[in-house]
Amino acid sequence: MMTGMNMPAAQPRLIVFDVFGTVVDWHGSIVKEVSERFPSVDANGLALAWRAGYQPAMQGVRSGARGWVRLDVLHREILDGLLPRFGLGGLSEAERADLNRVWHRLDPWPDSVAGLTRLRSRFTIAPLSNGNLALLTAMAKRAGLPWDCVLSTEVFQAYKPDPRTYLGAVEAFGLQPGEVLMAAAHQDDLDAARSHGLMTAYVERPWEFGRQRPKDVTPSPDNPWHARDIGHLADQLLGT
Repeated sequence: MMTGMNMPAAQPRLIVFDVFGTVVDWHGSIVKEVSERFPSVDANGLALAWRAGYQPAMQGVRSGARGWVRLDVLHREILDGLLPRFGLGGLSEAERADLNRVWHRLDPWPDSVAGLTRLRSRFTIAPLSNGNLALLTAMAKRAGLPWDCVLSTEVFQAYKPDPRTYLGAVEAFGLQPGEVLMAAAHQDDLDAARSHGLMTAYVERPWEFGRQRPKDVTPSPDNPWHARDIGHLADQLLGT
């Protein structure tokens, strides 16, 4: 059932998903692991600071200031800059490398696997994430995410919102933009996808940044679909 928005003329043939925050709980997962490994560290502060470095790090690639760099590398550069601030400057290379792979071990939101499985019964589903291929593959195997394939912006050597990412996904499946639905918990991602002709669905994740920083998840009339979670999106698209 729609949320006060007009039903699109046709359903999608392909649904691509943002992953960090939309499908997996990056904040809760990092806080949990850091708290277990380093009980004296401000795990919430580290998680938020690490994520805060995400867009600035990618902007260096987007602007052309540096060549293509996988997200694993960017995450590690951000982490190395943060560790002294959080009292972890003495970590060994092996410890740093393993901590950086926490992004490969993120837990799905409770509704994600079941909701994606339902959607996969009718639609082709794939991530369209800034995460690199190795990261997304390891995450999917660990979390049981039932993707039909793993699609990363690494394939296009560009980070969202570069049009090569959205249109590259469309072209990879031999479709037209209007046959592809982008689902995300971030309006800027959806705005960019829609500007290139994709359909869009907003997925509410009010606790993406933790319970102390709730997000505004007010529906936007620009999105044909608005869902409480991925299960609710499946209800709407499957008509159940």
